Amino acid sequence: MREVAAEAGITERAALRVVAELEAAGYLTRHRLGVRNFYELHAEVLLQDPMLSDWKVGELLAPFVRHGHLTAGGLADSGTSRSP
Repeated sequence: MREVAAEAGITERAALRVVAELEAAGYLTRHRLGVRNFYELHAEVLLQDPMLSDWKVGELLAPFVRHGHLTAGGLADSGTSRSP
């Protein structure tokens, strides 16, 4: 979580709070392997905001995915692109 916080420019405590909120909303699932946590993003879950309720999490995050990680196509499974 330390690396995520540093990359986002926030404190580790703030990063933990954001992740906890994402877990509570059903966007992430935490998996434990030994002493480390791994997080599974549920890209197919619809956003809960009324203005974005027809968007999937993966569609929203696709523009932010870095090269060398998951592809935008892997996140946004719908096959369509949207303009905000």
